[in-house]
Amino acid sequence: MIPRKRIDIRWADLASGLLASVMPGDPARAAASVESAWRTARGNLACLSVRSGFDALLSALQLPAGSEVLVSAVTIRDMTRIIEAHGLVAVPVDIDSPTLAVSRAALERARSPRTRAVLVAHLFGSRMPMREVVEFSHKNQLFLIEDCAQAYTGDGWRGDISSDVCLFSFGPIKTATALGGAVMTFRDPALRDRVRGGMSAWPLQSRAAYAARLLKYAGFVVLGYRPFYSAFVAAMALAGLDRERVLSASVRGFAGGELVEKIRRRPSMPLLVVLHRRIRQGVQPSVARRAERARQLAKRLSDAAPAMARPGAETAWHSHWVFPLAHARADALIAHMQAQGFDATRGASSMAVVSATSGECRAPQAETLFSQLLYLPAHEGMTARDIERLAAVVRAFETQSVAAGWPDAQAGNIGR
Repeated sequence: MIPRKRIDIRWADLASGLLASVMPGDPARAAASVESAWRTARGNLACLSVRSGFDALLSALQLPAGSEVLVSAVTIRDMTRIIEAHGLVAVPVDIDSPTLAVSRAALERARSPRTRAVLVAHLFGSRMPMREVVEFSHKNQLFLIEDCAQAYTGDGWRGDISSDVCLFSFGPIKTATALGGAVMTFRDPALRDRVRGGMSAWPLQSRAAYAARLLKYAGFVVLGYRPFYSAFVAAMALAGLDRERVLSASVRGFAGGELVEKIRRRPSMPLLVVLHRRIRQGVQPSVARRAERARQLAKRLSDAAPAMARPGAETAWHSHWVFPLAHARADALIAHMQAQGFDATRGASSMAVVSATSGECRAPQAETLFSQLLYLPAHEGMTARDIERLAAVVRAFETQSVAAGWPDAQAGNIGR
């Protein structure tokens, strides 16, 4: 079985974190090193996670209760939970499936007199053009937050310089992961200082907790190798366990309990050591290999199954952090692929469509996309022959579907 994804961390990075877990050190000095290594002219702030930083940011902004935050309609579910925890309202802004961007027209439709902020997310490894979003936000005097968590590649990109805050994640399944940690960039250094001051009262993440995470994800690194993952799949089946549920629960960053209580922690010194190391490594060689495999797969799918909708197919820049596909029979396609040795997944444990507060705020493109979304394995651990075989498996499924009279992906009317 070809695994769905590989954890993008090296054994040397894991070892450095474990060593730092037992060595003396000052977390404040380690955080300063991370912020300096980030190399922007704006104010930088290291934190435990994007969720933690976002929570602290909303605390510092002190928006009036009931204020609305316009949010890209497909985003991490916890981001809307944090918005609601602050007494605010998340309003979905529909996305254009072929480009994964939010348009100015969609922003205008979602805006109301209660709107105070905008949160847009770059999805699946793509980077949307920000000009229209910036112009809309500035014209309406709205605070603009740019979620760059899925688009980081180590190439020096730090989000749009006109965004008020940019969020970068180094969580477990992200590119150049430190198995936690995040960096925020601020247009206003004074706001950065207020956010830092709010975080200063939070307890530190324990060294033991981070060391345990390093050891756990060492196991996931091993599972990224095909023979070990095949053995894991067989063991799950033999034990009668739901592999999808086991994997989703294992990689969830803040599973169980009260979310806000869990995220209000400062990063431990060893986490900051690994985060600093990953930032200084710069461009990740795995990104180029991953992107090449994804481009090969996209080309073969366009030939093999032209009716399939591929979200982000028209984006100008894409690192292919994951390879999404939209299909009216997503579950059946996943089952077919898994039977042929490709661990496709719906991967819906953390991503969600933002719920509309009224009928006028619905995001139909995002709702349709998410209802048909699945992810294909297309990563640096695969060979060109694997990609050829994957395309052939998808082609065979489409042929069977047509013969059986099933609708194709266009039945969902995704995109233009």
